[in-house]
Amino acid sequence: MSKKVTKNEALDYHRVPNPGKVAIATTTRLESQRDLSLAYSPGVAYPCEEIHRDPELAYEYTAKRNLVAVISNGTAVLGLGNIGAQASKPVMEGKAVLFKKFAAVDSFDIEVDEENVDKFCQIVKAIAPTFGGINLEDIKAPECFEIERRLVEELDIPVMHDDQHGTAIITTAALINAAEILNKKPEDMKVVVVGAGASASSCSNMYKELGVKNLIMCDSKGVIHKGRTDLNEYKSTFAIDEALTMDEAFTDADMVLGLSRPGSFTKEHVNLMCDEPIVFTLANPTPELFPDEVREIKPNAIIGTGRSDYPNQVNNVLGFPFIFRGALDVQTKKINMEMKMAAAYAIANLAKEDIYPELKVLFGDLSFGRDYLIPVPFDKRLMVEVSAAVANAAVESGVARVTEFNLERYREKLELQLDN
Repeated sequence: MSKKVTKNEALDYHRVPNPGKVAIATTTRLESQRDLSLAYSPGVAYPCEEIHRDPELAYEYTAKRNLVAVISNGTAVLGLGNIGAQASKPVMEGKAVLFKKFAAVDSFDIEVDEENVDKFCQIVKAIAPTFGGINLEDIKAPECFEIERRLVEELDIPVMHDDQHGTAIITTAALINAAEILNKKPEDMKVVVVGAGASASSCSNMYKELGVKNLIMCDSKGVIHKGRTDLNEYKSTFAIDEALTMDEAFTDADMVLGLSRPGSFTKEHVNLMCDEPIVFTLANPTPELFPDEVREIKPNAIIGTGRSDYPNQVNNVLGFPFIFRGALDVQTKKINMEMKMAAAYAIANLAKEDIYPELKVLFGDLSFGRDYLIPVPFDKRLMVEVSAAVANAAVESGVARVTEFNLERYREKLELQLDN
């Protein structure tokens, strides 16, 4: 179990020895007048002219090829809600730290004080030439759907709203392994999704891609069905024909995914599920139901939460650093479903591998099973397995600029980075 973090400890972490969590380091020599002439005037004019002649050369002469923007307007920050752009900065800096620590990806956090969708998109588009990829973060629904859709369509670099797709990729990996343990096929499973926001929509789309046919989504008013007149276009996508009650939705269900708030479904609902249900309660920091509550009524349930003090933590850091690592390395124009599914399968497969000694010291002798569906975030092999899978899927699906790609050589390159 992780030790509880205190307020003073967290505040000190963010201001000592220097305020904030990120800084800029140079990557070239600058020790002489000649170095200065190369780094700036007159030498810098030559790469400028080359990029003006061929914009793609920005990937060769600038940091663009390894630089991601973490962009938010602060309208849906963690469990804090709409706290504004400036107050979201510690979270965005933290995301930049994770990019660097886990996948050696450089990142700038950019907080945009703008809630209007049109203006927000204009701002991001205007600064996009700086970056090789854009990670949208903590933007409230439904605006986040339209923002991501527009930027994906109008920019030629990968754009991903991690609140949507990160959770979807990690829970899809967990579902793949849970279904295998239970000897069930996704196409035969009944899945209930409680919550209808950004993450819930993306998770549901990926589950359908995985093969799930019987998926029932619920919001604060109950089951989303075609007879309701209060649905927006995003919820309507998941509307079922029949007007079921919540009890009917949970009856004999194989899985429930909670992406809502504490108490949005109950032990009585879980009691209606099959004997060995998959129960992912991801509301944070307080889940819809705690694992102990689930096990009171379903002792054989497979359970995951968003918390680090319980097994099967659904943590987006298992995905986004390595997805962007792979996307940047083959200079993709977008992140598509093929890349996301490749990431999910790579994460799922890594959980079946024996953990190495350093991880055993930190986490004990973990082995694939009901309490170990997905790897721990500090498994260094994630960069090799996930990044390689994503890069290969990008090349095969035709969204990569890099066309001459050798998967084995790329894996070797990633493995060498792990040793540095």
